[in-house]
Formats: sequence, C-alpha cells, structure tokens
Amino acid sequence: MPLSSPVSRQLRHRRAIRLEAFERDDALWDIEACLTDEKPRDVPLASGVRPNGLPIHQLWLRITIDRELTIVDAEASSVWAPYGRLCAESNSAYRTLIGLNLLRSFRREANQVLRGVVGCTHITELCGVLPTAAIQAFAGDVWNTENGSPFTTADAENGAAGEQPPFQLGRCHALRFDGPAVEEHFPRWFGHEPVERQSRPDK
Repeated sequence: MPLSSPVSRQLRHRRAIRLEAFERDDALWDIEACLTDEKPRDVPLASGVRPNGLPIHQLWLRITIDRELTIVDAEASSVWAPYGRLCAESNSAYRTLIGLNLLRSFRREANQVLRGVVGCTHITELCGVLPTAAIQAFAGDVWNTENGSPFTTADAENGAAGEQPPFQLGRCHALRFDGPAVEEHFPRWFGHEPVERQSRPDK
C-alpha cells in the first residue's frame, strides 16, 4: 500500500543509501554500502559552494565477511565530503570493524569503537544497515531457506536445521509466533517461541 498523497511541496534534500552484496571467488562475501546526500541547488558550505549536480556526500563502506558473518576486512572511502581530505582522514578507522560479527551485538560494538571524533558520522551510520543486508544476501545462497533457518544445506541434512525455527520468526510484527502469517506458513512454530536460538540477531 503506497503512502497517502502529499500536500504541495518542493524537494529540498535527497539522501540515498544503497547496499550491494557480492559473493567472491574465495568463498568470502563483500557487502558494499554507499550514502549520498544531494540538494537540487547550489549549496554554500563552510569550505565553499557545492554546485547543483554535485553531491555533498558520497561515502562508501565495504566489509568482507565469512560465512559466519564475521568481518575479515573493511575499508571506507570519502569520494565527496564537505571538508575533502580532512573528512577522508577518518577512513582508516573503519579497519577496527575487522573481527566483529554482524550477528553479535554488532551495532553496539561498532558504535563503541567509532564513536565521537574517531570516525565519520555518516559512514558510521552505514554500519547500522549491514547486518540485515548480509542476512538478505545469505538467504537462499549461503543459508538453507527451505525452512528459513540460518544453516547450510549440509547442516540441514544432518538434522541441525530442524531444531531451530526459521530465522526470521519472532523478529517483526507480521512474523510474530502467535500471528496469522506464522500459523499459515510456518504452522510447526505457531504459538511456540523457543527460549534460546543458535544465532541471535544483532542488538
């Protein structure tokens, strides 16, 4: 269902966040996130006027993850930023993401290592969308989705997947354990919420 029709208005600012996931030839995965800020006019900045058509921000963050969603490499790039190379000086701080796991309190830990003047406010914002992007990327490719669980096909054959509910259950309103969607599509788990999961979402 679309949003309701807005009142008469003018576009003043556009922020876009794009994420892409790539399976690499070495069995690792790259998740690339890009944030852009644009205004449909010339914009006076402290560092000078940014002409219409050029972004105020174009910021990149790439993480490389293994199949357990642990970050094994990370890099950031500030292609467009209000203070040019001064903004780019914080790019190397994102190497501190290496070793963190996207499913284990990632957002909290990322904020701890990048808070304040350590990193770039907007690149750090991109960290918040990495866990769910990786989950979507892995679904059907890395994880067996026959029953929705975060297990490989080999795990499913060994019976491990049957011990856990589909990963997405209990994580949003539509897929609550006592809801009609679970009752219809996942009847085995309707009305039952396990005490502990093998893989917990990021907190």
